[in-house]
Amino acid sequence: MPALVPVIVPMSPQPTPRAAPTESEWVEAELVRTLMRAAHQSQFAAWVFIPVYLALLATSGSVVTLLLWGAAAVALSALRSAVLLRFERRLSAADSSTVLDFHRRTEWLWPATGLTWGLAPILFFERTPLAYQFGAWLTLSVMAMVTVSLLSPHLRTARHFIHPLLGGALAAVVWRVSLDLALDAPLVDYWLVLFLLLFWLLLLQAARRQHLTHRRNFELQFRNTQLINSLTRQTQAALNAVETKNRFLASAAHDIRQPVHALQLYADWLASEPEMVREIAPKIVQSTQAVNTLFDSLFDLVRLDSGHIRLQVEDLSLDALLSELELQYQPLAQAKGLTLRVRRAGPLAGGSAHSDPLLLRRIAGNLVANAVKYTERGGVLVAVRPGVAGDRGPVLEVWDTGVGIAPAHQKEIFREFYKVHLHQGTEDGFGLGLYIVSRLCHILGHEVSLASRPGRGSVFRLAITPTDPAHAAARAASIQ
Repeated sequence: MPALVPVIVPMSPQPTPRAAPTESEWVEAELVRTLMRAAHQSQFAAWVFIPVYLALLATSGSVVTLLLWGAAAVALSALRSAVLLRFERRLSAADSSTVLDFHRRTEWLWPATGLTWGLAPILFFERTPLAYQFGAWLTLSVMAMVTVSLLSPHLRTARHFIHPLLGGALAAVVWRVSLDLALDAPLVDYWLVLFLLLFWLLLLQAARRQHLTHRRNFELQFRNTQLINSLTRQTQAALNAVETKNRFLASAAHDIRQPVHALQLYADWLASEPEMVREIAPKIVQSTQAVNTLFDSLFDLVRLDSGHIRLQVEDLSLDALLSELELQYQPLAQAKGLTLRVRRAGPLAGGSAHSDPLLLRRIAGNLVANAVKYTERGGVLVAVRPGVAGDRGPVLEVWDTGVGIAPAHQKEIFREFYKVHLHQGTEDGFGLGLYIVSRLCHILGHEVSLASRPGRGSVFRLAITPTDPAHAAARAASIQ
Protein backbone atom coordinates (compact mmCIF):
# COMPACT_ATOMS: atom_id res chain seq x y z
CA MET A 1 0.00 0.00 0.00
CA PRO A 2 1.49 3.39 -0.92
CA ALA A 3 2.40 5.65 1.94
CA LEU A 4 -0.29 8.05 3.04
CA VAL A 5 0.58 11.38 4.56
CA PRO A 6 -2.42 12.62 6.53
CA VAL A 7 -3.24 16.28 6.63
CA ILE A 8 -5.44 17.33 9.52
CA VAL A 9 -7.40 20.44 8.73
CA PRO A 10 -7.90 22.57 11.88
CA MET A 11 -11.37 23.92 12.42
CA SER A 12 -11.22 27.72 12.40
CA PRO A 13 -12.98 29.32 15.37
CA GLN A 14 -16.35 30.76 14.51
CA PRO A 15 -17.04 34.36 15.55
CA THR A 16 -19.14 34.48 18.68
CA PRO A 17 -22.52 35.94 17.79
CA ARG A 18 -23.71 38.83 19.89
CA ALA A 19 -26.04 37.55 22.56
CA ALA A 20 -29.66 38.59 22.22
CA PRO A 21 -30.83 40.89 25.01
CA THR A 22 -32.69 39.35 27.91
CA GLU A 23 -36.29 40.31 28.52
CA SER A 24 -35.40 42.72 31.34
CA GLU A 25 -32.66 44.38 29.28
CA TRP A 26 -34.88 44.75 26.21
CA VAL A 27 -37.79 46.14 28.23
CA GLU A 28 -35.47 48.58 30.03
CA ALA A 29 -34.08 49.81 26.71
CA GLU A 30 -37.56 50.28 25.24
CA LEU A 31 -38.60 52.28 28.30
CA VAL A 32 -35.57 54.53 27.77
CA ARG A 33 -36.46 54.97 24.07
CA THR A 34 -40.00 55.98 25.04
CA LEU A 35 -38.66 58.45 27.60
CA MET A 36 -36.23 59.99 25.11
CA ARG A 37 -38.86 60.33 22.37
CA ALA A 38 -41.38 61.96 24.71
CA ALA A 39 -38.79 64.31 26.21
CA HIS A 40 -37.49 65.28 22.76
CA GLN A 41 -40.97 66.07 21.44
CA SER A 42 -41.80 68.23 24.47
CA GLN A 43 -38.49 70.04 24.76
CA PHE A 44 -40.02 73.17 23.23
CA ALA A 45 -42.37 73.45 26.23
CA ALA A 46 -39.35 73.42 28.54
CA TRP A 47 -38.01 76.51 26.80
CA VAL A 48 -41.36 78.25 27.38
CA PHE A 49 -41.29 77.69 31.16
CA ILE A 50 -37.97 79.52 31.61
CA PRO A 51 -38.99 82.99 30.27
CA VAL A 52 -42.39 82.69 32.02
CA TYR A 53 -40.63 82.02 35.28
CA LEU A 54 -38.15 84.83 34.77
CA ALA A 55 -41.02 87.22 34.06
CA LEU A 56 -42.79 86.20 37.27
CA LEU A 57 -39.62 86.66 39.31
CA ALA A 58 -38.57 89.98 37.80
CA THR A 59 -39.82 91.80 40.91
CA SER A 60 -37.93 89.60 43.35
CA GLY A 61 -35.29 92.25 43.79
CA SER A 62 -32.24 89.96 43.51
CA VAL A 63 -31.21 90.49 39.90
CA VAL A 64 -27.87 88.68 40.22
CA THR A 65 -29.44 85.59 41.79
CA LEU A 66 -32.20 85.63 39.20
CA LEU A 67 -29.67 85.83 36.34
CA LEU A 68 -27.60 83.02 37.83
CA TRP A 69 -30.67 80.80 38.11
CA GLY A 70 -31.76 81.69 34.57
CA ALA A 71 -28.29 80.93 33.19
CA ALA A 72 -28.25 77.54 34.92
CA ALA A 73 -31.75 76.70 33.67
CA VAL A 74 -30.91 77.74 30.08
CA ALA A 75 -27.58 75.84 30.10
CA LEU A 76 -29.21 72.64 31.35
CA SER A 77 -32.07 72.96 28.89
CA ALA A 78 -29.64 73.50 25.99
CA LEU A 79 -27.52 70.53 27.03
CA ARG A 80 -30.63 68.39 27.43
CA SER A 81 -31.82 69.39 23.95
CA ALA A 82 -28.45 68.42 22.47
CA VAL A 83 -28.50 65.03 24.21
CA LEU A 84 -32.07 64.28 23.11
CA LEU A 85 -31.33 65.38 19.53
CA ARG A 86 -28.25 63.17 19.36
CA PHE A 87 -30.20 60.19 20.65
CA GLU A 88 -33.02 60.79 18.16
CA ARG A 89 -30.65 61.02 15.19
CA ARG A 90 -28.02 58.40 16.02
CA LEU A 91 -29.12 56.02 18.73
CA SER A 92 -32.89 55.59 18.47
CA ALA A 93 -32.40 52.36 16.46
CA ALA A 94 -29.30 51.14 18.33
CA ASP A 95 -29.18 47.86 20.23
CA SER A 96 -30.39 47.63 23.82
CA SER A 97 -26.98 47.70 25.51
CA THR A 98 -25.93 50.83 23.57
CA VAL A 99 -29.15 52.63 24.50
CA LEU A 100 -28.80 51.75 28.18
CA ASP A 101 -25.14 52.74 28.25
CA PHE A 102 -25.91 56.14 26.67
CA HIS A 103 -28.71 56.75 29.15
CA ARG A 104 -26.49 55.89 32.12
CA ARG A 105 -23.94 58.46 30.97
CA THR A 106 -26.50 61.27 30.53
CA GLU A 107 -28.97 60.47 33.30
CA TRP A 108 -27.42 63.10 35.60
CA LEU A 109 -29.14 65.81 33.56
CA TRP A 110 -32.53 65.02 35.08
CA PRO A 111 -31.61 65.33 38.78
CA ALA A 112 -29.60 68.45 37.91
CA THR A 113 -32.68 69.92 36.20
CA GLY A 114 -34.90 68.92 39.11
CA LEU A 115 -32.57 70.53 41.63
CA THR A 116 -32.33 73.77 39.61
CA TRP A 117 -36.12 74.15 39.49
CA GLY A 118 -36.48 72.93 43.07
CA LEU A 119 -34.27 75.78 44.35
CA ALA A 120 -36.28 78.41 42.44
CA PRO A 121 -38.54 79.23 45.48
CA ILE A 122 -35.52 80.90 47.06
CA LEU A 123 -36.05 83.64 44.48
CA PHE A 124 -39.73 84.34 45.13
CA PHE A 125 -41.02 82.71 48.33
CA GLU A 126 -42.03 85.51 50.70
CA ARG A 127 -40.06 87.95 48.50
CA THR A 128 -42.64 88.91 45.85
CA PRO A 129 -46.32 89.85 45.96
CA LEU A 130 -48.69 87.00 46.77
CA ALA A 131 -50.11 86.93 43.24
CA TYR A 132 -46.64 86.42 41.75
CA GLN A 133 -45.87 83.72 44.32
CA PHE A 134 -49.08 81.92 43.39
CA GLY A 135 -48.17 82.13 39.70
CA ALA A 136 -44.65 80.84 40.36
CA TRP A 137 -45.89 77.91 42.48
CA LEU A 138 -48.52 77.07 39.85
CA THR A 139 -45.93 77.16 37.05
CA LEU A 140 -43.60 74.99 39.09
CA SER A 141 -46.40 72.47 39.82
CA VAL A 142 -47.48 72.26 36.17
CA MET A 143 -43.88 71.85 35.02
CA ALA A 144 -43.35 69.11 37.63
CA MET A 145 -46.45 67.16 36.61
CA VAL A 146 -45.70 67.43 32.88
CA THR A 147 -42.08 66.40 33.33
CA VAL A 148 -42.91 63.46 35.61
CA SER A 149 -45.48 62.25 33.07
CA LEU A 150 -42.78 62.33 30.38
CA LEU A 151 -40.20 60.59 32.57
CA SER A 152 -42.55 57.95 34.00
CA PRO A 153 -41.65 55.28 31.39
CA HIS A 154 -38.28 55.00 33.17
CA LEU A 155 -39.10 54.99 36.87
CA ARG A 156 -35.56 55.52 38.15
CA THR A 157 -35.15 58.64 36.02
CA ALA A 158 -38.52 59.98 37.20
CA ARG A 159 -37.53 59.47 40.82
CA HIS A 160 -34.15 61.10 40.21
CA PHE A 161 -36.02 64.16 38.97
CA ILE A 162 -38.76 64.21 41.65
CA HIS A 163 -36.50 63.89 44.71
CA PRO A 164 -34.19 66.87 43.90
CA LEU A 165 -37.18 68.96 42.70
CA LEU A 166 -39.41 68.54 45.77
CA GLY A 167 -36.47 68.16 48.15
CA GLY A 168 -35.00 71.47 46.89
CA ALA A 169 -38.35 73.25 47.07
CA LEU A 170 -39.02 71.96 50.58
CA ALA A 171 -35.52 72.94 51.70
CA ALA A 172 -36.00 76.47 50.26
CA VAL A 173 -39.30 76.91 52.14
CA VAL A 174 -37.96 75.53 55.42
CA TRP A 175 -34.82 77.66 55.14
CA ARG A 176 -36.85 80.81 54.47
CA VAL A 177 -39.32 80.16 57.31
CA SER A 178 -36.84 79.00 59.94
CA LEU A 179 -33.80 81.21 59.27
CA ASP A 180 -34.92 84.34 57.41
CA LEU A 181 -38.28 84.70 59.14
CA ALA A 182 -37.21 83.06 62.45
CA LEU A 183 -40.42 80.96 62.45
CA ASP A 184 -42.47 84.15 62.42
CA ALA A 185 -44.28 83.23 59.20
CA PRO A 186 -47.96 83.15 58.26
CA LEU A 187 -49.84 79.92 58.95
CA VAL A 188 -50.22 79.31 55.23
CA ASP A 189 -46.44 78.82 54.97
CA TYR A 190 -46.62 75.84 57.32
CA TRP A 191 -49.49 74.43 55.31
CA LEU A 192 -47.29 74.86 52.27
CA VAL A 193 -44.73 72.49 53.81
CA LEU A 194 -47.45 69.87 54.23
CA PHE A 195 -48.66 70.50 50.69
CA LEU A 196 -45.15 69.96 49.29
CA LEU A 197 -44.80 66.66 51.18
CA LEU A 198 -48.18 65.50 49.90
CA PHE A 199 -47.37 66.63 46.35
CA TRP A 200 -44.06 64.75 46.58
CA LEU A 201 -45.88 61.55 47.49
CA LEU A 202 -48.53 62.02 44.78
CA LEU A 203 -45.90 62.55 42.08
CA LEU A 204 -44.08 59.37 43.11
CA GLN A 205 -47.34 57.38 43.06
CA ALA A 206 -48.37 58.80 39.66
CA ALA A 207 -44.93 58.05 38.18
CA ARG A 208 -45.06 54.49 39.53
CA ARG A 209 -48.54 53.79 38.11
CA GLN A 210 -47.70 55.14 34.66
CA HIS A 211 -44.40 53.28 34.68
CA LEU A 212 -46.10 49.96 35.47
CA THR A 213 -48.44 50.48 32.51
CA HIS A 214 -45.52 51.11 30.17
CA ARG A 215 -43.53 48.18 31.56
CA ARG A 216 -46.39 45.70 31.28
CA ASN A 217 -47.01 46.74 27.68
CA PHE A 218 -43.37 46.21 26.72
CA GLU A 219 -43.14 42.91 28.60
CA LEU A 220 -46.20 41.67 26.72
CA GLN A 221 -44.72 42.93 23.46
CA PHE A 222 -41.42 41.13 24.12
CA ARG A 223 -43.14 37.85 24.97
CA ASN A 224 -45.41 38.08 21.95
CA THR A 225 -42.40 38.76 19.74
CA GLN A 226 -40.55 35.80 21.23
CA LEU A 227 -43.58 33.59 20.67
CA ILE A 228 -43.94 34.76 17.07
CA ASN A 229 -40.22 34.22 16.43
CA SER A 230 -40.39 30.77 17.98
CA LEU A 231 -43.40 29.82 15.86
CA THR A 232 -41.68 31.24 12.78
CA ARG A 233 -38.53 29.22 13.45
CA GLN A 234 -40.53 26.06 14.08
CA THR A 235 -42.57 26.61 10.93
CA GLN A 236 -39.43 27.22 8.88
CA ALA A 237 -37.77 24.17 10.40
CA ALA A 238 -40.81 22.07 9.52
CA LEU A 239 -40.82 23.43 5.97
CA ASN A 240 -37.08 22.77 5.66
CA ALA A 241 -37.57 19.25 6.98
CA VAL A 242 -40.35 18.59 4.49
CA GLU A 243 -38.23 19.98 1.67
CA THR A 244 -35.25 17.90 2.76
CA LYS A 245 -37.33 14.74 3.01
CA ASN A 246 -38.86 15.41 -0.41
CA ARG A 247 -35.42 15.80 -1.95
CA PHE A 248 -34.28 12.69 -0.12
CA LEU A 249 -37.25 10.63 -1.33
CA ALA A 250 -36.60 11.75 -4.90
CA SER A 251 -32.92 10.88 -4.55
CA ALA A 252 -33.71 7.59 -2.79
CA ALA A 253 -36.13 6.55 -5.53
CA HIS A 254 -33.45 7.27 -8.11
CA ASP A 255 -30.67 5.52 -6.18
CA ILE A 256 -32.71 2.39 -5.42
CA ARG A 257 -33.99 2.18 -8.96
CA GLN A 258 -30.50 1.69 -10.38
CA PRO A 259 -29.58 -1.62 -8.67
CA VAL A 260 -33.18 -2.87 -8.92
CA HIS A 261 -33.20 -2.13 -12.64
CA ALA A 262 -29.85 -3.91 -12.92
CA LEU A 263 -31.35 -6.95 -11.13
CA GLN A 264 -34.20 -7.02 -13.62
CA LEU A 265 -31.80 -6.88 -16.56
CA TYR A 266 -29.62 -9.65 -15.10
CA ALA A 267 -32.68 -11.80 -14.40
CA ASP A 268 -33.96 -11.36 -17.97
CA TRP A 269 -30.49 -12.10 -19.27
CA LEU A 270 -30.22 -15.22 -17.15
CA ALA A 271 -33.66 -16.39 -18.28
CA SER A 272 -32.72 -16.07 -21.94
CA GLU A 273 -29.16 -17.42 -21.59
CA PRO A 274 -29.02 -19.78 -18.57
CA GLU A 275 -25.62 -21.07 -19.62
CA MET A 276 -24.11 -17.71 -18.52
CA VAL A 277 -25.03 -18.25 -14.89
CA ARG A 278 -21.39 -18.12 -13.71
CA GLU A 279 -20.94 -14.71 -15.26
CA ILE A 280 -24.32 -13.24 -14.30
CA ALA A 281 -24.65 -14.63 -10.74
CA PRO A 282 -21.88 -12.40 -9.23
CA LYS A 283 -23.51 -9.34 -10.81
CA ILE A 284 -26.87 -10.29 -9.28
CA VAL A 285 -25.20 -10.73 -5.89
CA GLN A 286 -23.50 -7.36 -6.25
CA SER A 287 -26.76 -5.60 -7.14
CA THR A 288 -28.54 -7.34 -4.26
CA GLN A 289 -25.84 -6.20 -1.85
CA ALA A 290 -26.22 -2.63 -3.12
CA VAL A 291 -29.97 -2.73 -2.47
CA ASN A 292 -29.40 -4.20 1.00
CA THR A 293 -26.89 -1.47 1.81
CA LEU A 294 -29.32 1.25 0.77
CA PHE A 295 -32.11 -0.24 2.85
CA ASP A 296 -29.77 -0.65 5.83
CA SER A 297 -29.03 3.08 5.66
CA LEU A 298 -32.72 3.87 5.53
CA PHE A 299 -33.49 1.67 8.54
CA ASP A 300 -30.62 3.22 10.51
CA LEU A 301 -31.91 6.70 9.69
CA VAL A 302 -35.43 5.82 10.82
CA ARG A 303 -34.18 4.38 14.10
CA LEU A 304 -32.03 7.44 14.76
CA ASP A 305 -34.80 9.93 13.96
CA SER A 306 -37.37 8.05 16.03
CA GLY A 307 -35.04 7.45 18.99
CA HIS A 308 -35.84 3.72 18.97
CA ILE A 309 -32.30 2.61 19.72
CA ARG A 310 -31.79 -0.18 22.22
CA LEU A 311 -28.42 -0.03 23.92
CA GLN A 312 -26.55 -3.01 25.31
CA VAL A 313 -23.22 -1.73 26.59
CA GLU A 314 -20.69 -4.43 27.46
CA ASP A 315 -17.03 -5.37 27.15
CA LEU A 316 -16.17 -6.63 23.68
CA SER A 317 -13.18 -7.85 21.73
CA LEU A 318 -11.98 -5.54 18.98
CA ASP A 319 -10.02 -8.40 17.41
CA ALA A 320 -13.29 -10.27 16.96
CA LEU A 321 -14.83 -7.15 15.46
CA LEU A 322 -11.95 -6.83 13.00
CA SER A 323 -12.33 -10.47 12.02
CA GLU A 324 -16.00 -9.87 11.20
CA LEU A 325 -15.12 -6.75 9.18
CA GLU A 326 -12.45 -8.69 7.27
CA LEU A 327 -14.85 -11.52 6.52
CA GLN A 328 -17.58 -9.14 5.33
CA TYR A 329 -15.56 -6.66 3.26
CA GLN A 330 -12.70 -8.78 1.92
CA PRO A 331 -14.79 -10.02 -1.05
CA LEU A 332 -15.82 -6.48 -1.93
CA ALA A 333 -12.22 -5.30 -1.83
CA GLN A 334 -11.01 -8.21 -3.91
CA ALA A 335 -13.76 -7.62 -6.47
CA LYS A 336 -12.32 -4.12 -6.99
CA GLY A 337 -8.74 -5.37 -7.07
CA LEU A 338 -7.92 -3.85 -3.68
CA THR A 339 -5.98 -5.19 -0.72
CA LEU A 340 -7.81 -5.20 2.61
CA ARG A 341 -5.43 -5.62 5.53
CA VAL A 342 -6.37 -5.94 9.18
CA ARG A 343 -3.93 -5.27 12.01
CA ARG A 344 -5.15 -6.56 15.32
CA ALA A 345 -3.93 -5.19 18.64
CA GLY A 346 -4.32 -8.20 20.92
CA PRO A 347 -5.80 -8.23 24.43
CA LEU A 348 -2.72 -6.69 26.06
CA ALA A 349 -2.42 -3.76 23.66
CA GLY A 350 -5.89 -2.26 23.80
CA GLY A 351 -7.79 -4.97 21.96
CA SER A 352 -10.92 -4.68 24.10
CA ALA A 353 -13.49 -1.91 24.45
CA HIS A 354 -16.57 -1.02 26.47
CA SER A 355 -19.37 -0.13 24.08
CA ASP A 356 -22.49 -1.42 22.34
CA PRO A 357 -21.35 -4.27 20.02
CA LEU A 358 -24.07 -3.81 17.39
CA LEU A 359 -23.74 -0.02 17.12
CA LEU A 360 -19.94 -0.14 17.16
CA ARG A 361 -20.02 -2.76 14.40
CA ARG A 362 -22.29 -0.48 12.40
CA ILE A 363 -19.92 2.48 12.86
CA ALA A 364 -16.84 0.49 11.88
CA GLY A 365 -18.67 -1.15 8.98
CA ASN A 366 -19.70 2.20 7.53
CA LEU A 367 -16.12 3.49 7.77
CA VAL A 368 -14.69 0.40 6.04
CA ALA A 369 -17.46 0.40 3.41
CA ASN A 370 -16.73 4.04 2.61
CA ALA A 371 -13.02 3.33 2.34
CA VAL A 372 -13.61 0.49 -0.11
CA LYS A 373 -16.17 2.47 -2.12
CA TYR A 374 -13.91 5.48 -2.72
CA THR A 375 -10.67 3.58 -3.35
CA GLU A 376 -9.81 2.47 -6.87
CA ARG A 377 -6.13 1.53 -6.47
CA GLY A 378 -4.04 0.35 -3.56
CA GLY A 379 -5.98 -0.84 -0.56
CA VAL A 380 -7.52 -0.34 2.84
CA LEU A 381 -5.93 -0.85 6.24
CA VAL A 382 -7.98 -1.38 9.40
CA ALA A 383 -5.99 -1.24 12.62
CA VAL A 384 -6.46 -0.95 16.38
CA ARG A 385 -4.00 1.08 18.42
CA PRO A 386 -3.86 1.84 22.13
CA GLY A 387 -5.36 5.17 23.18
CA VAL A 388 -3.15 8.12 24.06
CA ALA A 389 -4.69 8.59 27.50
CA GLY A 390 -5.53 5.79 29.86
CA ASP A 391 -9.23 6.65 30.07
CA ARG A 392 -9.71 7.31 26.36
CA GLY A 393 -9.80 3.72 25.24
CA PRO A 394 -8.37 2.14 22.10
CA VAL A 395 -8.44 3.81 18.68
CA LEU A 396 -9.81 2.11 15.59
CA GLU A 397 -8.19 3.48 12.41
CA VAL A 398 -9.37 3.01 8.83
CA TRP A 399 -6.78 4.03 6.22
CA ASP A 400 -7.35 4.10 2.47
CA THR A 401 -5.54 5.21 -0.67
CA GLY A 402 -8.65 6.57 -2.31
CA VAL A 403 -9.71 9.90 -3.76
CA GLY A 404 -9.34 11.76 -0.48
CA ILE A 405 -11.50 14.60 0.74
CA ALA A 406 -10.83 18.27 0.01
CA PRO A 407 -10.62 20.62 3.01
CA ALA A 408 -13.79 22.40 1.88
CA HIS A 409 -15.79 19.19 2.34
CA GLN A 410 -14.20 17.75 5.48
CA LYS A 411 -16.68 19.42 7.85
CA GLU A 412 -19.68 18.73 5.63
CA ILE A 413 -19.37 15.00 4.99
CA PHE A 414 -20.92 14.18 8.38
CA ARG A 415 -24.12 16.03 7.47
CA GLU A 416 -27.32 14.25 6.55
CA PHE A 417 -27.68 13.45 2.79
CA TYR A 418 -24.38 15.19 1.99
CA LYS A 419 -22.51 13.76 -0.99
CA VAL A 420 -19.32 15.19 -2.47
CA HIS A 421 -19.96 16.01 -6.10
CA LEU A 422 -17.66 14.51 -8.74
CA HIS A 423 -16.59 11.73 -6.37
CA GLN A 424 -16.91 8.34 -7.93
CA GLY A 425 -19.20 6.24 -5.77
CA THR A 426 -21.51 9.03 -4.58
CA GLU A 427 -24.09 8.15 -7.20
CA ASP A 428 -25.01 4.83 -5.53
CA GLY A 429 -25.67 6.03 -2.00
CA PHE A 430 -27.85 8.37 0.02
CA GLY A 431 -25.07 10.31 1.71
CA LEU A 432 -26.01 8.77 5.06
CA GLY A 433 -23.02 6.59 5.94
CA LEU A 434 -20.89 9.17 7.74
CA TYR A 435 -23.94 10.96 9.10
CA ILE A 436 -24.96 7.71 10.81
CA VAL A 437 -21.39 7.30 12.06
CA SER A 438 -21.47 10.76 13.59
CA ARG A 439 -24.85 10.26 15.28
CA LEU A 440 -23.97 6.85 16.69
CA CYS A 441 -20.62 8.15 17.97
CA HIS A 442 -22.45 10.96 19.74
CA ILE A 443 -24.77 8.48 21.42
CA LEU A 444 -21.98 6.13 22.52
CA GLY A 445 -19.65 8.93 23.60
CA HIS A 446 -16.98 8.02 21.05
CA GLU A 447 -15.02 10.53 18.98
CA VAL A 448 -14.40 10.28 15.25
CA SER A 449 -11.80 12.41 13.47
CA LEU A 450 -10.55 12.71 9.92
CA ALA A 451 -7.24 13.38 8.20
CA SER A 452 -7.13 13.45 4.41
CA ARG A 453 -5.22 14.60 1.37
CA PRO A 454 -7.05 14.82 -1.97
CA GLY A 455 -5.71 12.24 -4.41
CA ARG A 456 -3.70 10.42 -1.73
CA GLY A 457 -6.28 9.00 0.63
CA SER A 458 -7.88 9.41 4.04
CA VAL A 459 -7.74 8.06 7.56
CA PHE A 460 -10.67 7.98 9.97
CA ARG A 461 -9.82 7.54 13.64
CA LEU A 462 -12.46 6.29 16.06
CA ALA A 463 -11.52 6.87 19.72
CA ILE A 464 -13.58 4.27 21.59
CA THR A 465 -13.94 6.00 24.94
CA PRO A 466 -15.68 3.66 27.43
CA THR A 467 -19.41 4.20 27.09
CA ASP A 468 -21.47 5.23 30.11
CA PRO A 469 -24.82 3.40 29.70
CA ALA A 470 -26.90 6.03 31.51
CA HIS A 471 -25.42 8.95 29.57
CA ALA A 472 -25.69 7.04 26.30
CA ALA A 473 -29.37 6.28 26.93
CA ALA A 474 -30.02 9.96 27.71
CA ARG A 475 -28.29 11.06 24.50
CA ALA A 476 -30.25 8.50 22.49
CA ALA A 477 -33.53 9.76 23.94
CA SER A 478 -32.63 13.43 23.34
CA ILE A 479 -32.38 13.03 19.55
CA GLN A 480 -36.01 12.12 19.13
